[in-house]
Amino acid sequence: MAIMGPQGGLDNAPVEYLLEDSDIGLDLVFLDEDGYLPKSIPEHDIAIVGLGESYKNRRQFETLISVLRSWPRPIVNQPEFVLNCSRDNLYQKLRSIPQLILPKTYRVKRDLLSVDKLPKIIRAVDTHGGDKMEKIGSEEELKSYLESCAAGEFYVTDFVDYRSADGLFRKLRIALIDGRPYICHLAITDQWIVHYIPAGMDLSTAKRAEEKFMMETFDLYFVKQHQDTLQKIHEKLELDYVVLDCGVLRDGSLVLFEADTRGWIHCVDPIETFPYKPPIMQKAFDGFREMLLSRIAIEGGSHRG
Repeated sequence: MAIMGPQGGLDNAPVEYLLEDSDIGLDLVFLDEDGYLPKSIPEHDIAIVGLGESYKNRRQFETLISVLRSWPRPIVNQPEFVLNCSRDNLYQKLRSIPQLILPKTYRVKRDLLSVDKLPKIIRAVDTHGGDKMEKIGSEEELKSYLESCAAGEFYVTDFVDYRSADGLFRKLRIALIDGRPYICHLAITDQWIVHYIPAGMDLSTAKRAEEKFMMETFDLYFVKQHQDTLQKIHEKLELDYVVLDCGVLRDGSLVLFEADTRGWIHCVDPIETFPYKPPIMQKAFDGFREMLLSRIAIEGGSHRG
């Protein structure tokens, strides 16, 4: 059973993609605006909190934390730990990991917003996918940004130049499932904001060849190099399932941009263009299934509301 917020869309983890073609049944149960579950709960062996962290969902999380504290079945992603994914909480939680580059992030109200040690990245609180997000390099750019964005609060983040030697930016999406890392994609572009579809991976055989190599050798090279760092991230966030967006600096250091339980991992890219993806993504889906079954085996049973 996936416990979802009433807003739908980007507020919730797309759990259905993790269980596509699986032998595990999935029921979606939607909270009301105050965070309470419906009176009738479907029979289930295990539940996952699909509601993602955001400021507007805080009231729902406060209720959900109380409701699930004595829940009779195993819970994946306890709600109090999902709150670790806020951009400012994430910085505070993970900043002490010595091998990790984590850009300093703080939250500030509009009337207190100022910038120093430019450039900075500014985004409105509770926005995703690059919406209302800009790199600010001058006071003039900050003024222009504020004129175009009416938000009352912002996250301000130090900009880390993570370009590779060829001048391109590379972003990896990694799912941490029960502490184990699974590669989900590599996006390559000349833009500092990296999104997979705008990166044009489908239009470049060279980019796809690099992604294929990264995905197929991920455990052999990347994981071996960064295993300790990824393990510390898992331990500090205390989440059973979380999606990381990260890059690698020229000196080999891992830089983390975001950790979110709502990250979209899937296998819907056209197989004729991305034939290497299905077997790699199946490893992540199998890992998610194994995590659910292990929790059920340890804590056990089924429940009918």
